Amino acid sequence: MTPFSQVRMRKASVHAAAQPGRLGLHPADATAHACWGMTAMLGSRAAGFARGLQSVALASLPGWRGRSFVLARATGAPHGGDLQPSACPGPRGRQLSLSAAAVVNSAPRPLQPYLRLMRLDKPIGECGWAGSPGICKYLFLCFKVTRTANRPIAAGDISTFQSFVFLGGQLTLALGVLLCLNYYSIALGAGSLLLVITYPLMKRITYWPQLALGLTFNWGALLGWSAIKGSCDPSVCLPLYFSGVMWTLIYDTIYAHQDKRDDVLIGLKSTALRFGENTKLWLSGFSVAMLGALSLVGVNSGQTAPYYAALGAVGAHLTHQIYTVDIHRPEDCWNKFISNRTLGLIVFLGIVLGNLWKEKKTDKTKKSTENKIEN
Repeated sequence: MTPFSQVRMRKASVHAAAQPGRLGLHPADATAHACWGMTAMLGSRAAGFARGLQSVALASLPGWRGRSFVLARATGAPHGGDLQPSACPGPRGRQLSLSAAAVVNSAPRPLQPYLRLMRLDKPIGECGWAGSPGICKYLFLCFKVTRTANRPIAAGDISTFQSFVFLGGQLTLALGVLLCLNYYSIALGAGSLLLVITYPLMKRITYWPQLALGLTFNWGALLGWSAIKGSCDPSVCLPLYFSGVMWTLIYDTIYAHQDKRDDVLIGLKSTALRFGENTKLWLSGFSVAMLGALSLVGVNSGQTAPYYAALGAVGAHLTHQIYTVDIHRPEDCWNKFISNRTLGLIVFLGIVLGNLWKEKKTDKTKKSTENKIEN
């Protein structure tokens, strides 16, 4: 029996009851997106652009279809539609829902595998990255890890050729968007290609693939600002980028603990394996670095009290998350991972309220100055 089949057989019973698809934003969706949202809010109106870019992800998340797939593989049953939950229940059983998964399930059946390939059914993790490292990562890993074996390419819903055609279409659209920006941003965007191309290979090369993910995923902290301002302000953009990288190391290390047994069997590397029982100590250090960088961003961008209050709440959230996580229980790692969406929303609200407070103070100062001039 090969190591791959051993992985599937060993984990079949665990993943047969795998978590159902969770709804909502990612940790790096709110999470991961607060970083881009931060660039946005801190850099004037960069918000829309940065959040658009931010749809990038972090780590792929398990889905509801995995349960039936694993059961089928464990029992030797052929892969077929009868083994999976119905994506489109009958009219009487269908419930009105605006969740991402419900929207994808309501789409025409031929489109659904492509939407799932983009992770649009779970706008968290790699959502939007299917057009770059996402497809490549699937081709390298999804066939070998039980948790990801139900995804479109590995499950046979989309052929390798179709995935590359789809990749070409997405890259063409991405290039069209990039060419609409200023020359500085075009050059900056092109500079990320090396990270985008090499990231899917990192799990075979280094025990720090989460660092490569952070460097790739948080590039929007730089690009979002330059798209609006015409260039980057190092005093704000660099600590913002650094804080995003630290955040990615935190939540994606927790996420990686779900697959550490499979990773050992198939020869993959991760920070979860690198840190081992010292994971909480490492994550605590990353948290301090993240909060320090976000504080520096606030000082250099003239943020106000609500922003710093939000950072206090973020510190409390990280403390609870790291202190309570059980790195030996995949389901707890999953829960802690997705809790980062709350953390991201806290940061985002702190930025919004901080800017509103700042505008109010600015208006008050202007009125006071005008009154003095008139008098």
